[in-house]
Amino acid sequence: MTTTSVSKGCFVFKPSAKKKKKTLSLDNSEIRFKLCQDLWHKIRADTEVLQDELNRKILDSLLDFTRKCSSTRQHSDWASQMRASEIPTAALVLGVNVPDHDMTFQSLSELLQQSVTPHVASVQAKECGALKHLMKRVLERLMDTVVTVDDEEEEETEQTSTQLHKSVHCSLSTLCDWYNAKTMKSKTGTPGKKRSSPVRDDPQQPPVVIIFKDLEAFNPKVLQDFILICSRYVERLPLMFIFGIATSPSTIQHMLPHSVSSLLCIELFQSLSCTQHLATVIDKLILTPQFPFKLNGKVMQVLMSIFLYHDFSVRNFIKGVQLALLEHFHSQPLSVLCCKKKEALLNVMQLSHHDLESIRHLLSFRRYVEKQEPQEQLNLFRDDTHLKEVCQKLIKDLRKYHKNYYPVLRCLHTLTSSLPRYPLGKQVRELHLICLEKNVWENEDYQTAMKLLKMLAKDELIASLQRCVEILQPVKSKKMKKALVELEELLTLLEMNESRRAKKLSPFEVLRNEALEFIDGLVKSHLSPPESQTLNEVCYYSSSATVRRHLNATPRTSIQAALSSPYYYLQSLKTEDGTVSNAAPDICIAYKLHLECGRLINLYDWLEAYATVVSAAEGNNPDSDNVRKVEEVKHARFIQAVSELEFLGFIKSTKQKTDHVARLTWGGC
Repeated sequence: MTTTSVSKGCFVFKPSAKKKKKTLSLDNSEIRFKLCQDLWHKIRADTEVLQDELNRKILDSLLDFTRKCSSTRQHSDWASQMRASEIPTAALVLGVNVPDHDMTFQSLSELLQQSVTPHVASVQAKECGALKHLMKRVLERLMDTVVTVDDEEEEETEQTSTQLHKSVHCSLSTLCDWYNAKTMKSKTGTPGKKRSSPVRDDPQQPPVVIIFKDLEAFNPKVLQDFILICSRYVERLPLMFIFGIATSPSTIQHMLPHSVSSLLCIELFQSLSCTQHLATVIDKLILTPQFPFKLNGKVMQVLMSIFLYHDFSVRNFIKGVQLALLEHFHSQPLSVLCCKKKEALLNVMQLSHHDLESIRHLLSFRRYVEKQEPQEQLNLFRDDTHLKEVCQKLIKDLRKYHKNYYPVLRCLHTLTSSLPRYPLGKQVRELHLICLEKNVWENEDYQTAMKLLKMLAKDELIASLQRCVEILQPVKSKKMKKALVELEELLTLLEMNESRRAKKLSPFEVLRNEALEFIDGLVKSHLSPPESQTLNEVCYYSSSATVRRHLNATPRTSIQAALSSPYYYLQSLKTEDGTVSNAAPDICIAYKLHLECGRLINLYDWLEAYATVVSAAEGNNPDSDNVRKVEEVKHARFIQAVSELEFLGFIKSTKQKTDHVARLTWGGC
C-alpha cells in the first residue's frame, strides 16, 4: 500500500571504533605555537644573560666608584675634605642607542640597591620640565611618599585626607630630615631584633644616588639650579649623581658653566659600543647551531640596515629577530619541524598527507627530486611512508650542515679579517651575509683574499691557523674533528720549516699552499648557501618585506589609509560600496573632500562641501534654508578638521591667496 505522507528525520552516523593514527595537520597551530613560544623564551633569556655579561664591567666600575666616594667622606685629611665638598658625579657615556639605555639603568639601579645603597632615584627629562618637577620626582622616588609643591596647595582640597596626611613639602631640607631619621633608625635598630646585614661598607650613611637618564634632553637652566641647590646640602646629605650621556662627555661643558661644573667631582665611564654589543649578540644567538630557527640573507640585511641607519639599538634588533620568529611559525605550516633534532624526527613521522604534499611542493625538495633516479622520483611522489623516511634523513643532513657551517665560517673570517682592506669584511656578520647570498668561493673578493693569504709571512700564517685550531677544537662534528687533525698536522709541519727566498718553492711555501688549499676545500664543502640545502624552508625565514613593513613603518601611508578608509578601524562606518560614510569623523570627511581639489583649495568652497555632507549625515534637507546657512558649530568643527590636516602635513597656508590653502600630498596610499 502506498502512502503520500512525507516524514522528516535526523540520522546519526557513529564513527568506527577503530582508532586513527594521530597525525599533524596544517591547521594544527598549537604545536607550532608551543615551539615558537619555547624558542622566544630561550632567545629572550639568553639575550638578557648576554647583556648582563657585557654590561658587567662598566656596572662593576660604577659600583666601585660609589663605594670609593662614600668612604672618602669619612676621611679627615685635607684632600678628602676638599673632594667631600664637591658632589661625586659619574659621567656614563652609553652611545646613541637610546632604546637600550633603559635596560642598563635598570640593572644599575638594582645593583646599587643590592650592594651599595637603598636610596636610588632615576629621573628623565620629559618629566622634569621645571625645577619644582625635578625636585618633586627626586623626593617622591627617594622617600616613597606624596610630595607637594607650592602651586599645588590650591588643589589640596581635591585630595583625600590620607594623601594630605602623608604628603610632605618639596625641599631638600625635608629630604635631609628624612635621611637623618632613616640613618638614626638604622643605627639604633629595632629593640629585640638584630639589625639587617649592611648594604655597603658604611651602613650608617649610605649615599643618595640620583640618576639622570638622558642628560642632553634636560633643560640646562633646570639642571644648573638643581646642582646649585644640592651643593648647599652636600655636608648634610651624601649626594651622588650619575649622568647618562648619549653623545659626548663635552655635553657637560656645553650645558653647565664653570661656576656649576666646579661643584661636581666628575669621573668618566665609557660603555661598550653598540656595534661591539651587536657583534657579540649575533655571534652568540645567530651564528650558532643551538637555535634551529634561521634568517635568510635578505631578512638579515633588513635588520642590519635598520640598526645601522636608524637607531643603533641592539634591543630593537632582537625584537626584529623575535618578530621574524613569530611570522615564520605563523605563516609556515612546516615550521613544526623547526625544533630540536629528536623532536623534529618524531614530528616528521606524524605528518599528515596534506603536510607531505606541502613538502613535495617546496622548491628545494623539487630540486632534490630532480637529481634522483626515475624510480626514486616516483616513490617520493607516491609513497608517503618512504617520503617520511627520506625527510628524516634530510632533516639530519640540515642539522649537520649547520654544525659544519659556523666553525668553517669563523675559520675563514679569522684568516681574512687581518688582511689589508678587509676583502671579505671586518666583522664575521659581513662574511655571513656574503655566504648567504651565493657561493663565497665564486666571489672576486674571496679570490683576492686567497692571493693575499699566499703572501703571508710564516708567523702571521701560523698564528691565524692556530686560531682556526682553537675554533675547531670544541666542535663535535665528525667532519670537523677530521679537519682538526689534518690542520694540526699541517701546522706542525709549518712550524718545523723555514722560509727562504729562492726561485723554486721552499718547503714552507709548499706547505703554506697546501694549508690554504685545505682551507679552500673546507669552504667549498661547508659554506654553500642555505638555499642550496633541501628543506631549508622549514628553518629559514625569508619574507624581508614583512619585516621591513613592521619595523620600518611609513607613518604617512598609515595615516592616509586611516583617513581614506576609517571603516577599517570603526566598523560602524562601513558602507556597501566601500566609500567613506557621511557619518565618519570630521577629519576623514575633510580629507576626502580635499582629494577632489587641485593644488590650491578655496576654504569657502571646502566649507560648503563639508557642511553639505554633514547635514546629509544628520538627516537634514540640503535644499532647506537652515542647512544652507552654515551653523557656528559646524564651522568650528570644520576649522578643527582643517587644523588637524595642517598639523599632519597635508595642507599649508599660502601667500598667493589669503582665502586658500595649498595641498601638499598627491597620490594614493
